[in-house]
Amino acid sequence: MTFEKIKKEFSFTISPEIVGIRIDKALASSPDIDSRSQATSLIDRGFVTLNEKIIKPSHKTNLGEVFHVVLPDNAPSELLPYDFKLDIVHEDSTVIVLNKPSGLVVHPAAGHRQDTLVNALLHHTNELAAGFEAGRPGLVHRIDKDTTGLVVVAKTDTALRILAKQFKRKTVHRVYWAVVYGTFHKKRGTITSYIRRHPTDRKKFASEIVTGTNEPQGKLAITHYQVVKELPSGLSLVHLKLETGRTHQIRVHLSELGHPIVSDPFYCTEHRSKSIKSVHLRELVKAIPHLMLHAAELGFTHPADKKTYHFKAGWPAEFVDFIREVGFDTV
Repeated sequence: MTFEKIKKEFSFTISPEIVGIRIDKALASSPDIDSRSQATSLIDRGFVTLNEKIIKPSHKTNLGEVFHVVLPDNAPSELLPYDFKLDIVHEDSTVIVLNKPSGLVVHPAAGHRQDTLVNALLHHTNELAAGFEAGRPGLVHRIDKDTTGLVVVAKTDTALRILAKQFKRKTVHRVYWAVVYGTFHKKRGTITSYIRRHPTDRKKFASEIVTGTNEPQGKLAITHYQVVKELPSGLSLVHLKLETGRTHQIRVHLSELGHPIVSDPFYCTEHRSKSIKSVHLRELVKAIPHLMLHAAELGFTHPADKKTYHFKAGWPAEFVDFIREVGFDTV
């Protein structure tokens, strides 16, 4: 199936309010651009020029500069439907809310070309928004392959644009549940850092806390956490609310706080389970099939009727017995 988007060209002039900042950040203020990541993608792909020259996202703006911006047609992307049963929580003429299982990649990437959530959506419906990038019809946001939980998908371009702006303005309600190692000194708090790809392991991410005047290398990431219940044996249930949605954000923030998520293959070492005091609980943890991070709550203003929608999804079936046995299902 081929998805194309109408091509548009426009000029973007630097006004006094956006002088001296990076062009990707400045361009994100344009009503034609939905996010800084979209602006960065356009710049990286050569669709933003200054005096007919390609620029970098880090270009510092000067007063009066006029940038030529092209919103390209999505390159034709042959996507095949994938016969995979989706757990649909809500569906109407403009949006789909679904509960994603672990192991399902959200969009096509290396190693996963035709077995992703996008492909499964194409099997489910022919009505999806074109998407901001080729090969990603309907996608407003995404969660990691190993993370379970709620995702909203747009069926129309208008819905996609409206929902993307809500994510950009941080008005979307998102709460995650995580089971982590250790007990906390502070039962609630906010973690703020700048996340970028790990300097030596390209599969991982790391964060930087900026205290001086140097410009941070990563993207701002803000996570609010609240400890819901702690076990004397050394596990805690934490609820997390996102202000930003960076790749691996929660996983990086919790691991750097000293509380990695149970069964996280990237940010938690195998020996960490040895810190659990109960032998029985230690064996239960070893049997956990994947990362214990779940997108449990999702709320947004519906792009069509403008009402507030709030969805919840309980732990996936593979965790239910563990959750009940350790007592985390009572909170």
